[in-house]
Amino acid sequence: MSWIGTAVMGILNVTPDSFSDGRRHFELAEALASARRMRDAGVLVLDIGGESTRPGAEPVPAETELDRILPVIRELAGEGVLLSVDTLKPEVAQAALNAGAHLINDVGGLRDPEMRRVCAEAGAPAALMHMQGEPRTMQQNPSYDDVVAEVFAFLREQAAVARAAGVPDVLLDPGIGFGKTREHNLALLRALPQLTAGPDGVLVGASRKRLIDYLADVPRAEDRDPGTLALHLHAASTGVALVRAHAAGAHVQALRVQAALDSPG
Repeated sequence: MSWIGTAVMGILNVTPDSFSDGRRHFELAEALASARRMRDAGVLVLDIGGESTRPGAEPVPAETELDRILPVIRELAGEGVLLSVDTLKPEVAQAALNAGAHLINDVGGLRDPEMRRVCAEAGAPAALMHMQGEPRTMQQNPSYDDVVAEVFAFLREQAAVARAAGVPDVLLDPGIGFGKTREHNLALLRALPQLTAGPDGVLVGASRKRLIDYLADVPRAEDRDPGTLALHLHAASTGVALVRAHAAGAHVQALRVQAALDSPG
């Protein structure tokens, strides 16, 4: 995976219970229309999710997840945009790659050796994220001795394990909002230059997260796009490769303007 500057990964949740856009893209026609709008706006990657990983979310069977995502992948394959699948399940990852997906986004951090095998055998890159606990429990009193040192060490170690298993390329995601307090999230965002200085690309996904409510008093997730842009422009300034966003078109525009301002002319 190679590109210049910070690119956008557009979020396409085909679930009934996503924390900020549940049911919005649940019907196939709506999902495809949204995906094509994001593609036309200039996103590099569409991240398709069939299982919510919001705090407190319950897992769904692999069959349910596949019923939600495979029709979308099959319709969008070959339409000029990279397709990522946001899943914890190796069997879902395998079927998605077979259907035309290009990238696996694993919030489990590629800790499952079967997930590493699937990506390696398919020659598919993967995003690996840090999460303390699991979606059902991750926000129940998360604690660290040194959140930056622990999260970044985990990401680097898992990247090495993934490469040793044959995964061709990895993106590191510090997991903003996944088993972290307000202070943990801010510490990780401020320390991003330590992570982007390494050899692996970095993915940041702070879109509509509760952190924005804590910082700017915005209780409704759907109202947090301005705060999301602020966090993601900060991340871009540190050299991250991708930002994962709901308001994908606005991000493409903002990042293009930022890139022009940063250009020497």
